Amino acid sequence: MITKEQIAADYREIQDEICAALELTDGKAHFEEEQWEREGGGGGRTRIIQNGDIFEKGGVNFSAVHGQLPHTMKKALNVEQDDFFATGVSIVIHPNHPMVPIIHMNIRYFEMPSSFKPGQQPVRWFGGGIDLTPHYVFEEDARYFHGHLKSVCDSYPHDFYPRFKLWADDYFFIKHRNETRGIGGIFYDRLTANEELNLEQIFEFSKAIGRSFAPVYTELVNRNRNKDFTKEHQAWQYQRRSRYAEFNLVYDAGTRFGLETNGRIESILMSLPPTAQWVYNFQPVAGSEEENTLNLLKKGINWA
Repeated sequence: MITKEQIAADYREIQDEICAALELTDGKAHFEEEQWEREGGGGGRTRIIQNGDIFEKGGVNFSAVHGQLPHTMKKALNVEQDDFFATGVSIVIHPNHPMVPIIHMNIRYFEMPSSFKPGQQPVRWFGGGIDLTPHYVFEEDARYFHGHLKSVCDSYPHDFYPRFKLWADDYFFIKHRNETRGIGGIFYDRLTANEELNLEQIFEFSKAIGRSFAPVYTELVNRNRNKDFTKEHQAWQYQRRSRYAEFNLVYDAGTRFGLETNGRIESILMSLPPTAQWVYNFQPVAGSEEENTLNLLKKGINWA
């Protein structure tokens, strides 16, 4: 049976691999690391990249924390035990170029050690996902991104991609704007062992998603980093960043979990962009690139 120590060690390795790939892609900036400890148990490694050739701000964070769950989180997770262990890697990258997309990825594992008793079903599950938020939606890039994710998912049960793609459409949805945060991706939560998959196989899937990040995002960056853009394009980029901030502060479950479990604020809120704008009652010009992007921020588009 895989242990939480093994899972955490493999996640740390994935953090290392992704940071190395992103530094190589940017070509200028390097990650700054801050190791931290959580009051109550555990800690992590926050790695931030800033003011790069293409990456204006980004974080690739690892954490492995444990302790006692607050009552609000016990209720939200529908569990009776008090103790928990959680580990994962969380990534958000905000590029300085409006034609290069924002990207987010998270892979995580959660368990309650006190549930590991004979005759009792242990509480152990994986969650995560990866999604893309272009400032301007390029359909060829969207098809490439989703096609890559589908190829990873198709190595596992046949319904992984359609099920997790639908889950992402529903999850990464800004209800008060009636628009998706971006073009989606995949999202899953509380994936646990069953007759079809054991926990080791789910862990392999989690790592496969983690290791899909670097090649797919490097490709998308290099496709778009040398495109020309105007001040108007950048103003639109800042407006799309405001929608990203709204989602993360209002709806994001990871943000809520981190705050409820006394997590490290700087690491939790590293997902927020360095600059954003809220334009009052913005209406795109008919037939513009901005209108086309808004028309594609909808659930249920079959990109793959």
